Amino acid sequence: MQSQPIFARIGTRGSPLALVQARLVRQLLAEAHGVDPDSIAITVISTGGDRSQQSNASLSEIGGKGLFTKEIDQALLDGVIDIGVHSSKDVATVLPEGITLAAFLEREDVRDAFISVLAKDMAGLPQGAKFGTSSIRRAAQVLRLRPDLVIVPFRGNVDTRLQKLADGVADATMLAVAGLNRLDKADRITAYLDTEQFMPAPAQGAIGLSIRSGDTHFATLVAPLDHQETHRCITAERAMLRVLDGSCRTPVGVLSLLSGDVLTLRGEIISLDGRTTFADAVAGPAAQADGLGAALGRRLLAQAGTDFLAQWAQD
Repeated sequence: MQSQPIFARIGTRGSPLALVQARLVRQLLAEAHGVDPDSIAITVISTGGDRSQQSNASLSEIGGKGLFTKEIDQALLDGVIDIGVHSSKDVATVLPEGITLAAFLEREDVRDAFISVLAKDMAGLPQGAKFGTSSIRRAAQVLRLRPDLVIVPFRGNVDTRLQKLADGVADATMLAVAGLNRLDKADRITAYLDTEQFMPAPAQGAIGLSIRSGDTHFATLVAPLDHQETHRCITAERAMLRVLDGSCRTPVGVLSLLSGDVLTLRGEIISLDGRTTFADAVAGPAAQADGLGAALGRRLLAQAGTDFLAQWAQD
């Protein structure tokens, strides 16, 4: 029996969440183009970020966001795959030459979730409780509200972190609501965190699709999956982060809201200990998303100063 021709080859990390996201992209591509989902191949690619999970070190210590995308980018450039599927918040602000982020699926819930077996919310945690996270943004936001808490390293996929919580490695943690929803684990959420106090990471909750730059064939294939509102918001958030150097060593939060043709963008820079916060906001035409994000980044940079950012980057 002759096998059917391959319509497209998707590259993804191998975590349960990454595979759910890749299968969603496969399903949407198949529906958009009227092809058999089986004609869209999914290739699992091991990334440096995945291989470093057991070290429990934070991304800021071992190389930053590109650790989760480098090998997928190379597979694209080598022609091994045609489309890379990413959690957009893991994608470096400056892409490798020859790689383009061509589309973003409609964004999921941007909030973070509080999960604990001890307390119903952050305020209910006992004095000196252990809070598990390897995200410097989440750690800074937690310490801003509860400076008495002890931050403990907490890497791994969603199931690994939930198991660490059950094993008592920490008394509470934070996870992205989007990932829990996609894995059908929303029932594990103890409380949804207010974005006023816990501003999400840039691009949180959005699945991004990368292709080879100038590849008009695959640009056309992924175009029906591109959600314009999400694309504009992510463009603005990534532009803000790019101005701030996109460092994994600086806690940065951002929240975008699109109302009609007006995009409002709020951002913050926090010191690692949570004691100092610089915040600002911009608003303007959504069609100028990149410029708005860059403007907000410059305003935050002017407030904080390069010395402030350098101080935390070297810590």
